[in-house]
Amino acid sequence: MSRAVQCQSCLPWGSWMQLHQSLPGSRGTRSLYHLCAASVPGNAGSYFSRKILRTNSITFTRGCVHYQGGNQERSVRPSTSRLSHLRNVASSDAIKKHRKSLSAWFSHQPNEERQFGPSFSVDAVHVDPVIRESSLEEILKPSPGLTIQNQLQQSCRQVISLQNLFDVDCCGRQVKNVVLYGTVGTGKSTLIKKMVVDWCHGRLPRFELLIPFSCEDLSHSHAPISLRHLITKKYQHLRDVVPILGTSNLNVLFILNGLERLNLDFRLAGTELCCDPSEPVPPSAIVVNLLRKYLLPEASIIVTTRPSAVRRIPGKYVGRYAEICGFSDTNLQKLYFQMRLSQPSCSVQDGVGSSSGEQENLVEMLSRNLERHNQITAACFLPSYCWLVCTTLHFLYFTKMVPPSQTLTGIYTSFLRLNFSGEVLDSTDPTNISMMKYVAKTVGKLAYEGVMSRKTCFSEDDLQRCFEVEMKTESELNLLEVFRSDVFRFFLSPCVQSGKEHTFVFTIPAMQEYLAALYVVLGEKKTLAQRVGKELSEVVGKVSEDVAVVVNIISKVLPLRFLPVLFNLLKIFPRYFSRLSGKDQDAIAHTMAEELFKEEDYYNDDVLDQINSSILGVEGPMRHPDEVPDDEVFELFPIFMGGILSRRNRAILEQLGCSIKNLAAFEIAKAMKKTVIRKSRKGLPPSELMDYLFFLHEFQNERFTAEAIRSLRTVNLSSVKMTPLKCSVLASVMGTTSHEVEELNLSSCNLDTSSLRILFSVLLRCRTLHLQLNSLGSDACREIRDLLLHDKCMVNSLRLTNNPVGEQGAQYLAEALAGNRSLTRLSLLHTALGDRGAELLAQHLAKNQHLQELNLGYNSLTDAAALQVVEVAKKHATLDKVHLYFNDISEDGKRALDSLRMDRDGVRALVFLTAGTDVSDYWSNILNVVQKNLPFWDRERVRQHLSLILQDLESSRRQTANPWRKAKFLRVESEVKKMLGKLQHGTL
Repeated sequence: MSRAVQCQSCLPWGSWMQLHQSLPGSRGTRSLYHLCAASVPGNAGSYFSRKILRTNSITFTRGCVHYQGGNQERSVRPSTSRLSHLRNVASSDAIKKHRKSLSAWFSHQPNEERQFGPSFSVDAVHVDPVIRESSLEEILKPSPGLTIQNQLQQSCRQVISLQNLFDVDCCGRQVKNVVLYGTVGTGKSTLIKKMVVDWCHGRLPRFELLIPFSCEDLSHSHAPISLRHLITKKYQHLRDVVPILGTSNLNVLFILNGLERLNLDFRLAGTELCCDPSEPVPPSAIVVNLLRKYLLPEASIIVTTRPSAVRRIPGKYVGRYAEICGFSDTNLQKLYFQMRLSQPSCSVQDGVGSSSGEQENLVEMLSRNLERHNQITAACFLPSYCWLVCTTLHFLYFTKMVPPSQTLTGIYTSFLRLNFSGEVLDSTDPTNISMMKYVAKTVGKLAYEGVMSRKTCFSEDDLQRCFEVEMKTESELNLLEVFRSDVFRFFLSPCVQSGKEHTFVFTIPAMQEYLAALYVVLGEKKTLAQRVGKELSEVVGKVSEDVAVVVNIISKVLPLRFLPVLFNLLKIFPRYFSRLSGKDQDAIAHTMAEELFKEEDYYNDDVLDQINSSILGVEGPMRHPDEVPDDEVFELFPIFMGGILSRRNRAILEQLGCSIKNLAAFEIAKAMKKTVIRKSRKGLPPSELMDYLFFLHEFQNERFTAEAIRSLRTVNLSSVKMTPLKCSVLASVMGTTSHEVEELNLSSCNLDTSSLRILFSVLLRCRTLHLQLNSLGSDACREIRDLLLHDKCMVNSLRLTNNPVGEQGAQYLAEALAGNRSLTRLSLLHTALGDRGAELLAQHLAKNQHLQELNLGYNSLTDAAALQVVEVAKKHATLDKVHLYFNDISEDGKRALDSLRMDRDGVRALVFLTAGTDVSDYWSNILNVVQKNLPFWDRERVRQHLSLILQDLESSRRQTANPWRKAKFLRVESEVKKMLGKLQHGTL
């Protein structure tokens, strides 16, 4: 159709930059902070729908702070002449019951609020979004280009508080009808929720009675009903109050939440006039007559709606327009994050608490990132994204044990349900397409093309190609206009990068990968032939069934034997196409597997660290504007694909109008299994292996995960920062099987006592366990003792190198040695044991019957402690090798140890690189150990030890006359001199 059919208020097709009503905002502009202490704390859900998002409310138990920038406008209070009447109404039992009922209902939080982080009651402390007084002319007028500069620099004029919405207007007229509008995610429902709770607690004295209605609820009923019956149907305890509505001076406030759900007709021919509260009319007619002021003209009404539906109410029936601008002041964003992330309940999970210092550091890093005007600043203009940021940080930092149902994909899916809740894009459109389905088809296509081309910034041409290329009908054109007005800014925002101000990026980077994954899994990625084939198959299938019935009847009368054959052949086409369409699942599985194991992404940070950096920023010097940026990484894309296929997320997406059948999920998993398992066996770098484990956790398919994990005999996560969340993911995924793990490498992973506790069941099944370089002290050694003494412990090689074990830790390990039956090799190299720690080990060593090798090198042992250990080891049934190099052993001690080595029943004590007048067989092992651990050792002390080793080598070389031995000594001396030279020049 021609583009000329657009209404005058629609935007030009060629410009996506001129979006309807850009977000106002400023730094240092007039702002509104509103913190109220509640008299009665609330419980935890939502009244209107799951769309009601807890984005801007925080819990304080006591105290009251109220700051409002600019001059505080005077609130209208009841006149003195009506105080007696007010007291009578306020004291009525019906009103009291109504207040109590509404308070309990509106204080209830959605499941997502309780599931993903600490819950905050709305009636305690609340951060008001900025509300700006507007006008119909301003709403209909196209706005200037939407850029981050406009959002940050445009002065937020005519800021108005929620309490002053019904004050007189600029002409002195009393305002009765208020339209409160805002795009998706700005906090309309949450603000109304706070208003209701305030009234319940007596903080809105202007109104004696408040009656909220959900327009979604009203839209489902078309049967005639009177206003009085409607009120008593929803609120039975008001049946004694309803008869006096319209006959008394009772100040009543009606709240109509989500007007876009209703199709209203203000023409007299469409909706007849009605002034009788007892007359049955359709619910939409009640709303129309209330707004006309023909029904209960003394009542006040506040309507919430999306921008596209504002024009459904004629301007003559609206006393004030007010736009919710979200957190357009970064100070509001900081206030929200500071209060929410600083709550004590944030750091407590399963009885384990985080330090207040960690919380303060988290808030400080987030605050610095906001001050940089980074992309997260643009995202957090929407209070709903502030909720997502806090929820994600809680998931990353304060989750000590991950419930099976709690996944990152689940957070994003639940976030979309909170904001969209199965809403249709346009209630006036006959297709009734859900908002989320429309987003998946359009924004998902843009996201997918960006992922495939490794692009995060999108031009106007990109937007036109994804949104406008298939515009064919009036209906499609109208849907696009509604989307651009109401939803576009929820997903895409102006780019803050210098030189790219007129391009768009996804508001939250991970949302691009989520929508791209949803686009693929829903099967929207089809070629033109596939789409035409599907439509043709459906048409042919329906026609052939009807025609075949007619032909079968005719063939019984007439000898037209060839016709049934012809139409049976016609039926084959839909069957044949259905088999071809089954290949879609194979394509989805192939895409998921290929993206999961992209070799160019092998050495990036793991995805959880990437998400953390995208929220908190990267500490360090800022990148120069002329510096070439790094390639974009989209490693969350395949992980989200797997997460969306989980049963729980599919159920939520079904509610949003995005259906993924069980059979499709089964076929995708089946097609993907062989490829994923084959590629995982090739050996993955540590960060990529962590991503693979996280993918299996997100997939939530226990059978698939069990088969995949059985193929992993060696798990190398060295140098991956193992947060409690990652430890929980590892434990959860590995817990799907009980197979034996040959080797688990957790060296340099920032493990602590709680990490070992989380991984306990996994560690039990490991044959070789690497725990070096983790700052594991005595408390951690207590956990290791319990591990080694467990009757199901399979650990036979344990490395605790470069951990501050100390004397107390040695006591725990000694107790473990006495009762353990599996351990054959124990490395305690550089663990600060001292003589006392070695003596404790020696005392319990006699009770052990299985240890074969013990490394006590670099522990400041003197002659007496070293000799005591070797004396005990000499009598041990299986122990034949003790490492004692880099200890404070004298020449006499060395000779004593060497004599024990010469004894036929003696143990091999590795002290120096020499063994009498010969080179030790283990000289290369000792030098390799020194070279690997040098970054973590005291270099001056290492230099002194290497000098002593060199002197010992030279002395032993002079004592031997064997030319072959002299050559061996010279070779080892050369290696030691090289190491000393590199050490002195700082190149080692």
